Formats: sequence, structure tokens, C-alpha cells
Amino acid sequence: MLCEDRFRQTYGREPDGRSFCPYRICPIGAHSDHNLGKITGLAIDKGIHIAYSAKQNGVVEMASLQFPKRAQWHIASVPASRQGDWADYLRGATLSLGRRYRLATGLCGVIEGTLPIGGLSSSAAVILSFLLALCRVNGVSLTQQELIDIAYDAELNYVGVSVGKLDQSCEVLGRRGHLLYLDTADGKYELIPQSPSMKPYEIAIFFSGLEHNLAGSKYNMRVDELRAGVYALQALAGMEYGKFGEAMARHVPRAVYERYKDRLPAPWARRCEHWYTEFERVEQGAEAWRRGDIEAYGRLSFESGWSSIHNWESGAPEQIRLYEIMTRTEGIYGGRFSGAGFKGCCMALIDPAFEESVCRNVGDAYLKSFPGMAGKYAAFICDSADGVEL
Repeated sequence: MLCEDRFRQTYGREPDGRSFCPYRICPIGAHSDHNLGKITGLAIDKGIHIAYSAKQNGVVEMASLQFPKRAQWHIASVPASRQGDWADYLRGATLSLGRRYRLATGLCGVIEGTLPIGGLSSSAAVILSFLLALCRVNGVSLTQQELIDIAYDAELNYVGVSVGKLDQSCEVLGRRGHLLYLDTADGKYELIPQSPSMKPYEIAIFFSGLEHNLAGSKYNMRVDELRAGVYALQALAGMEYGKFGEAMARHVPRAVYERYKDRLPAPWARRCEHWYTEFERVEQGAEAWRRGDIEAYGRLSFESGWSSIHNWESGAPEQIRLYEIMTRTEGIYGGRFSGAGFKGCCMALIDPAFEESVCRNVGDAYLKSFPGMAGKYAAFICDSADGVEL
């Protein structure tokens, strides 16, 4: 691994260990978890590696192969607010873990991402991989739920991104060959095995060439628009409501939305439309996977992508073009933006027999539309994978 090579070059010794967290895809269930929706997802066999060693003086010193400059802080004196750089995710994780467990040992490490940044929950994967390393050097053992909750707390409350628990859950709970079907309202989940009757599939990742950062995108604005619509629906229906930040679409029945949606500002109505229809698509998708119908599951993923463009109104022009190409490419069961859809990647479930032609045809059509992305655009073929090992 390159991270191990860089560690040896920097510190002149072998690392004590290496932690790994997979990336994830969410074919159906996007823009839903932050309002207690349901999701389906898969961990994939690419992700974040960290080569690390313990530092007994309590200092955390981290470098990334993707970003310049090392970041440093002490586990007992982490800055109380974000510093505006890539290491904020790790500072937040240190604070969140330190509130729950006594930390005495720091670490030095080098982070390596095996795919470009953008839509594969790399931020959650970085946090989780770092938490594994920090726990190991401090002798801390976490349950799966603790790991999910601590990583979620770091990204929501320190970095300031209005996430739900989709990313962390997929990357912790995922199992190779199984679809994670999760209800984020209560944390109950099912790992649905791949049916023997299901047609074979692979996961294709098409990187648009545009890297992203949720903290600097319109992601939070979209969540606020959905919440504003929900808040208004509660008032229009005479329902009890509290603070704005506590308004959740899951607490407002679909019938209430249908009755009052015409009285909402159009953007708020579109955000609600996506949330309620995505909830139904997830339930339908889980059933399709359970019966081994990957073609039906794929169609629902395409529908999710359409709603993300037209109702959630996310997606850079480059991503939208990739999505349009995918819908017309033979051998693709379905797909959508990967992640929030503010730059980054698209993902697709493909028939392995068409792997070569899918990659060629999508790439040719995309670069014809965006020739300036030559040398930046890339396609990757992945498989499902197990989540992090505790």
C-alpha cells in the first residue's frame, strides 16, 4: 500500500498496523436518512486505508496522500470548532470518542483513498478508519452501533454536515453479497442475501472528474428545504411541532403531504416529493432484491436518480450527463448519482458480460460531451464487500 510506503519514508520504521474502511454505494434511498427514512446500500471493495503507529505523548499527527500538509493536535486539547481543512473529520472523531472513553495515546498515520473523492462516502470512511486506529492504540473496544454513532456525531456536530446514518451504517454493517436494508428511524436492519436466482452483477463507478466537499455544497440547504416543507405541513395539518431542527418527514404521514402539498412553496414541495417517493422505492427495492429481480431493483435506482435531478435538484451538469448516458447504455441494470450528487461519481449495477462495452460506451459518450474531462474522468469496477472489522 502507498500509505505504508509513505509511512516508512516519513518515520523510518514499519507502522504498527493498518486500518481499513470500505466505501459504500446507495442505489436506492438517497436524501432520506437525515429525515429518518429507509435506505438500501452495499459496502464495496475499495475504501480508506490508514497506516499508523501509537504515539505515547498523546499527539495525533496525520497525513493524507490526497491532501497537502500534515495535521496535528493533542487528544486532550482538540480545537473546539472546525478548522476548515481535511482533518476536521478526524478532529471531530477524536472529540466524539474522547467524550465516551478515556484516551491517553495518540497516533501518527498516513491516509490513502483508493478511489477519487466524491459520492462514495469517503468522509465517513475516513472517520471510521481513523476511529478504528485510535481505538486500537487506546485499547478501546466499540460495538458496531457505537462506531456508527460516534462517526455520525463527528460529521454532523463538528464538521457541520446535515447527514443521517446511511454512510456509516453501510460501511459498518455491510456484508459481501448482501443488500443492507436499514430503517434509520430505529436502527433496525436486514442483510438480504443475493438470491441464487439473481442475475450476476458488478458495481461500476464512473468518476465525473469533479471532486466535491459536502460541507461546501448545497447539501445542507436541500435538507433545510425539506425540513421547512415538513414544518409547514405540520402547521397546516394542525399537528404538534417543536423546534425547526426536530421536524422530520418520517413523522408526517404521506396523506398529510398529499393533502397540503399544493400550499407549499414549489421548492419545498419538490424536496418532500423526493423524500416520500424515495421511501416507497426503498421498500419496493428491498422486495425486488429479496426475490432476486435485479432488473426491477435497477429500474428503481434509475427512478431514484431521476427524482434526485428533478425533485431534489442536485447534480452538476457533468453528473446529469453521466446519468443520462447510463440510462441508454446496454448492460446497465440501473444507477444514479453516488451520494449527495453535488459533483463526484455516478454508480451503476451492470451485467458482467457487458463490462468492457459499458465502460467504453459510457466513457466515449461522456468525453464527447465534456472533452475537458479527459485525463480526469475514470471508470472502476467493484464488488460488494464486508464492512469494517472491529
